[in-house]
Amino acid sequence: MSGFVTLLKRELDLAWGRGGGALLACGFYTCVAALVPLAVGSDPERLRAVGPGVAWIALALSTLLSLERLYERDFEDGALDLLALGPVPLELVALAKGLAQWIAGGLPLAVAAPIAAVMLGTPQALLPLVFAAALIGGLGFAFVGSMGAALALGAKRGGVLIAVVVLPLFAPPVIFGAGALEAFAAGMTWTSAFAFLAAYSLAAVALTPFAAAAAVRNALG
Repeated sequence: MSGFVTLLKRELDLAWGRGGGALLACGFYTCVAALVPLAVGSDPERLRAVGPGVAWIALALSTLLSLERLYERDFEDGALDLLALGPVPLELVALAKGLAQWIAGGLPLAVAAPIAAVMLGTPQALLPLVFAAALIGGLGFAFVGSMGAALALGAKRGGVLIAVVVLPLFAPPVIFGAGALEAFAAGMTWTSAFAFLAAYSLAAVALTPFAAAAAVRNALG
């Protein structure tokens, strides 16, 4: 356990220093939210209609910004070989990387989500659910993105390959998250969509470290 905690601290340090860390992702997310009224108009009803979907698309795209270097930096300097030979299994290494990705990027994005929602005309009563959904959905984005980064390890134009791999897998949380927000705003039952969102994220945490570890072994072999 102490080895995993040490590894998690290392990954957090790298995550905060990787390409601007959370500030770049939050800046991108806020810029997308600010551009939406310029594209669809400033009518409040129209913004409320498109706001949840746009916010989730922006959240998914913001997660992509720091994925390319998640494994690539360790692969280039040989640290990944040492991690593979160390006492901590590669599955736990992948778990630490995904968890650090969520803490360093997902948590700040979840905090920024209600701010972006206000910019899109979202009612204040919806803001707690916006934060909770972004927090849980960001967990799924981080771990699925970590798996995509491992699958693209060593490939040319890895960032494009990661996007091709993970964006289709980002569709379920976008659908469930936006659906929960729209149902809540319409006074309908929103718990089912929120439960599916949570199930997706928990499944990502449980399964993707094994796929990422297998991809890393293949790249190192």
